[in-house]
Amino acid sequence: MKSPLQLLFEAIDRVKDEQDLRSQVVPKIGEYFAAKRSGIFFFDRLPLLDSNLQKTLQIGLSIEHNPVVRYLVERHAPVHEALVASPKVWTIICPRPDHWHVMAGPIVNRGQLMGVVGCTRDRSMPAFDTENLADLSAICLHLSVWAATVRFQHQPFKTSRLTPRELQIAELVALGRTNAAIGRELWITENSVKQALKRMFRKLEVSSRAEMVAQLSATKYNLPSVKMSPSNLMQNTHQ
Repeated sequence: MKSPLQLLFEAIDRVKDEQDLRSQVVPKIGEYFAAKRSGIFFFDRLPLLDSNLQKTLQIGLSIEHNPVVRYLVERHAPVHEALVASPKVWTIICPRPDHWHVMAGPIVNRGQLMGVVGCTRDRSMPAFDTENLADLSAICLHLSVWAATVRFQHQPFKTSRLTPRELQIAELVALGRTNAAIGRELWITENSVKQALKRMFRKLEVSSRAEMVAQLSATKYNLPSVKMSPSNLMQNTHQ
Protein backbone atom coordinates (compact mmCIF):
# COMPACT_ATOMS: atom_id res chain seq x y z
CA MET A 1 0.00 0.00 0.00
CA LYS A 2 1.40 3.40 -0.99
CA SER A 3 1.95 6.10 1.60
CA PRO A 4 0.23 9.53 1.33
CA LEU A 5 3.61 11.03 0.44
CA GLN A 6 4.10 8.58 -2.44
CA LEU A 7 0.60 9.35 -3.70
CA LEU A 8 1.52 13.03 -3.65
CA PHE A 9 4.63 12.31 -5.73
CA GLU A 10 2.48 10.52 -8.29
CA ALA A 11 0.00 13.39 -8.38
CA ILE A 12 2.84 15.82 -9.20
CA ASP A 13 4.09 13.54 -11.96
CA ARG A 14 0.63 13.35 -13.58
CA VAL A 15 -0.12 17.07 -13.96
CA LYS A 16 0.38 18.50 -17.45
CA ASP A 17 0.45 22.24 -16.81
CA GLU A 18 0.66 24.90 -14.14
CA GLN A 19 -3.11 25.25 -13.86
CA ASP A 20 -3.44 21.55 -13.00
CA LEU A 21 -0.56 21.89 -10.56
CA ARG A 22 -2.39 24.63 -8.67
CA SER A 23 -5.83 23.05 -8.79
CA GLN A 24 -4.91 19.41 -8.18
CA VAL A 25 -1.59 19.30 -6.33
CA VAL A 26 -1.52 22.43 -4.16
CA PRO A 27 -4.67 21.40 -2.21
CA LYS A 28 -3.14 17.97 -1.63
CA ILE A 29 0.03 19.58 -0.27
CA GLY A 30 -2.05 21.73 2.06
CA GLU A 31 -3.99 18.70 3.24
CA TYR A 32 -0.85 16.63 3.74
CA PHE A 33 0.71 19.26 6.02
CA ALA A 34 -2.60 20.21 7.70
CA ALA A 35 -1.96 23.78 6.55
CA LYS A 36 -4.27 26.76 6.84
CA ARG A 37 -3.01 27.98 3.47
CA SER A 38 -0.79 26.47 0.77
CA GLY A 39 0.50 27.68 -2.56
CA ILE A 40 3.10 27.56 -5.29
CA PHE A 41 4.72 30.67 -6.73
CA PHE A 42 7.02 30.92 -9.77
CA PHE A 43 9.12 34.08 -9.91
CA ASP A 44 8.63 34.58 -13.65
CA ARG A 45 4.93 35.13 -12.96
CA LEU A 46 5.64 38.29 -10.95
CA PRO A 47 5.48 40.64 -13.98
CA LEU A 48 2.00 39.29 -14.83
CA LEU A 49 0.49 40.36 -11.51
CA ASP A 50 -1.26 43.67 -10.93
CA SER A 51 0.91 46.52 -9.63
CA ASN A 52 -0.47 46.50 -6.07
CA LEU A 53 0.19 42.79 -5.65
CA GLN A 54 3.64 43.22 -7.21
CA LYS A 55 4.53 45.79 -4.56
CA THR A 56 3.28 43.53 -1.76
CA LEU A 57 5.29 40.59 -3.08
CA GLN A 58 8.39 42.71 -3.58
CA ILE A 59 8.36 43.39 0.16
CA GLY A 60 7.33 39.87 1.17
CA LEU A 61 9.95 38.25 -1.08
CA SER A 62 12.74 40.66 -0.19
CA ILE A 63 15.79 38.87 1.20
CA GLU A 64 16.45 41.94 3.37
CA HIS A 65 12.96 41.87 4.87
CA ASN A 66 12.15 38.16 5.03
CA PRO A 67 14.67 35.72 6.59
CA VAL A 68 12.69 32.73 5.29
CA VAL A 69 13.25 33.93 1.72
CA ARG A 70 16.90 34.69 2.49
CA TYR A 71 17.35 31.09 3.71
CA LEU A 72 15.76 29.73 0.51
CA VAL A 73 17.92 31.92 -1.73
CA GLU A 74 21.15 31.10 0.07
CA ARG A 75 20.61 27.39 0.78
CA HIS A 76 17.99 26.08 -1.67
CA ALA A 77 16.57 24.08 1.23
CA PRO A 78 13.19 23.97 3.00
CA VAL A 79 12.79 26.20 6.04
CA HIS A 80 10.22 27.17 8.65
CA GLU A 81 10.10 30.46 10.50
CA ALA A 82 11.41 29.06 13.80
CA LEU A 83 14.75 28.24 12.13
CA VAL A 84 15.43 31.86 11.23
CA ALA A 85 13.57 34.08 13.71
CA SER A 86 12.21 34.12 17.24
CA PRO A 87 8.39 34.17 17.63
CA LYS A 88 8.51 37.85 18.65
CA VAL A 89 10.63 38.86 15.66
CA TRP A 90 8.49 36.79 13.29
CA THR A 91 5.28 38.54 14.36
CA ILE A 92 6.95 41.85 13.46
CA ILE A 93 8.09 40.54 10.08
CA CYS A 94 4.77 38.84 9.29
CA PRO A 95 1.90 39.98 11.53
CA ARG A 96 -0.83 38.04 9.68
CA PRO A 97 -2.62 35.66 12.09
CA ASP A 98 -2.94 32.96 9.40
CA HIS A 99 0.85 33.08 8.87
CA TRP A 100 1.80 32.48 12.51
CA HIS A 101 3.74 29.41 11.36
CA VAL A 102 5.27 29.35 7.88
CA MET A 103 7.13 26.65 5.98
CA ALA A 104 8.56 27.08 2.48
CA GLY A 105 10.63 25.00 0.10
CA PRO A 106 12.56 25.71 -3.12
CA ILE A 107 11.73 24.85 -6.71
CA VAL A 108 15.01 24.92 -8.61
CA ASN A 109 16.06 24.64 -12.23
CA ARG A 110 19.61 24.77 -13.67
CA GLY A 111 21.07 25.68 -10.31
CA GLN A 112 18.74 28.65 -9.79
CA LEU A 113 15.80 29.24 -7.47
CA MET A 114 12.80 29.47 -9.81
CA GLY A 115 9.90 29.24 -7.39
CA VAL A 116 8.64 28.44 -3.92
CA VAL A 117 6.08 26.10 -2.43
CA GLY A 118 4.73 27.24 0.93
CA CYS A 119 2.34 26.33 3.71
CA THR A 120 1.07 28.35 6.66
CA ARG A 121 -0.72 27.64 9.93
CA ASP A 122 -2.47 29.98 12.33
CA ARG A 123 -1.68 30.54 16.00
CA SER A 124 -3.98 27.79 17.27
CA MET A 125 -2.19 25.15 15.18
CA PRO A 126 1.10 23.37 15.99
CA ALA A 127 4.36 24.62 14.53
CA PHE A 128 6.02 22.88 11.60
CA ASP A 129 8.77 20.45 12.65
CA THR A 130 11.81 18.66 11.24
CA GLU A 131 9.70 15.80 9.88
CA ASN A 132 7.62 18.31 7.94
CA LEU A 133 10.82 19.82 6.53
CA ALA A 134 12.06 16.40 5.44
CA ASP A 135 8.78 15.63 3.67
CA LEU A 136 8.71 19.07 2.03
CA SER A 137 12.27 18.51 0.81
CA ALA A 138 11.12 15.35 -0.98
CA ILE A 139 8.10 17.16 -2.46
CA CYS A 140 10.33 20.00 -3.67
CA LEU A 141 12.56 17.49 -5.45
CA HIS A 142 9.58 16.19 -7.43
CA LEU A 143 8.31 19.71 -8.11
CA SER A 144 11.75 20.74 -9.39
CA VAL A 145 11.84 17.75 -11.73
CA TRP A 146 8.32 18.63 -12.92
CA ALA A 147 9.32 22.25 -13.54
CA ALA A 148 12.38 21.21 -15.56
CA THR A 149 10.70 18.47 -17.61
CA VAL A 150 7.15 19.78 -18.03
CA ARG A 151 6.69 23.46 -17.23
CA PHE A 152 9.82 24.87 -18.88
CA GLN A 153 10.13 22.24 -21.61
CA HIS A 154 6.62 23.06 -22.83
CA GLN A 155 7.28 26.78 -23.13
CA PRO A 156 7.50 27.71 -26.83
CA PHE A 157 11.00 28.50 -28.06
CA LYS A 158 10.33 31.97 -29.47
CA THR A 159 13.90 32.98 -28.68
CA SER A 160 15.16 31.84 -32.09
CA ARG A 161 13.60 35.05 -33.42
CA LEU A 162 16.19 37.20 -31.63
CA THR A 163 19.18 38.54 -33.52
CA PRO A 164 22.74 38.22 -32.11
CA ARG A 165 22.64 41.92 -31.12
CA GLU A 166 19.30 41.41 -29.33
CA LEU A 167 20.75 38.45 -27.44
CA GLN A 168 23.63 40.71 -26.36
CA ILE A 169 21.13 43.23 -25.02
CA ALA A 170 19.20 40.44 -23.26
CA GLU A 171 22.31 39.25 -21.46
CA LEU A 172 23.11 42.76 -20.27
CA VAL A 173 19.52 43.14 -19.04
CA ALA A 174 19.97 39.89 -17.11
CA LEU A 175 23.05 41.39 -15.47
CA GLY A 176 20.92 44.27 -14.21
CA ARG A 177 22.23 46.94 -16.61
CA THR A 178 20.08 50.02 -17.26
CA ASN A 179 19.24 51.10 -20.80
CA ALA A 180 21.84 53.85 -20.58
CA ALA A 181 24.53 51.42 -19.41
CA ILE A 182 23.65 48.94 -22.17
CA GLY A 183 23.91 51.74 -24.74
CA ARG A 184 27.36 52.74 -23.50
CA GLU A 185 28.62 49.17 -23.51
CA LEU A 186 27.34 48.39 -27.00
CA TRP A 187 28.11 51.84 -28.47
CA ILE A 188 24.49 52.60 -29.34
CA THR A 189 22.08 55.25 -28.10
CA GLU A 190 19.80 54.74 -25.12
CA ASN A 191 16.82 55.20 -27.43
CA SER A 192 18.15 52.41 -29.67
CA VAL A 193 18.17 50.12 -26.63
CA LYS A 194 14.58 51.08 -25.79
CA GLN A 195 13.41 50.39 -29.33
CA ALA A 196 15.29 47.08 -29.42
CA LEU A 197 13.65 46.00 -26.16
CA LYS A 198 10.22 46.81 -27.57
CA ARG A 199 10.93 44.61 -30.58
CA MET A 200 12.26 41.84 -28.34
CA PHE A 201 9.19 41.95 -26.12
CA ARG A 202 6.95 41.57 -29.19
CA LYS A 203 9.00 38.67 -30.54
CA LEU A 204 9.01 36.83 -27.22
CA GLU A 205 5.42 37.81 -26.36
CA VAL A 206 6.43 39.18 -22.96
CA SER A 207 5.68 42.47 -21.24
CA SER A 208 8.69 43.12 -19.04
CA ARG A 209 12.45 42.71 -18.67
CA ALA A 210 12.00 40.14 -15.88
CA GLU A 211 9.68 37.97 -17.93
CA MET A 212 12.07 38.12 -20.88
CA VAL A 213 15.02 37.02 -18.71
CA ALA A 214 12.98 34.18 -17.21
CA GLN A 215 11.94 32.91 -20.64
CA LEU A 216 15.46 33.05 -22.05
CA SER A 217 16.86 31.28 -19.00
CA ALA A 218 14.39 28.43 -19.45
CA THR A 219 15.18 27.78 -23.12
CA LYS A 220 18.13 26.69 -25.23
CA TYR A 221 19.31 30.31 -25.16
CA ASN A 222 20.18 30.08 -21.48
CA LEU A 223 22.00 33.23 -20.44
CA PRO A 224 25.19 32.19 -18.62
CA SER A 225 25.29 35.19 -16.31
CA VAL A 226 21.63 35.29 -15.27
CA LYS A 227 21.00 35.14 -11.52
CA MET A 228 17.39 34.09 -11.20
CA SER A 229 16.94 35.07 -7.58
CA PRO A 230 13.83 36.93 -6.41
CA SER A 231 15.82 40.12 -5.91
CA ASN A 232 17.26 40.04 -9.44
CA LEU A 233 13.88 39.41 -11.02
CA MET A 234 12.37 42.31 -9.11
CA GLN A 235 15.29 44.57 -10.01
CA ASN A 236 14.59 43.90 -13.68
CA THR A 237 10.84 44.37 -13.49
CA HIS A 238 10.55 48.17 -13.60
CA GLN A 239 13.70 49.37 -15.40
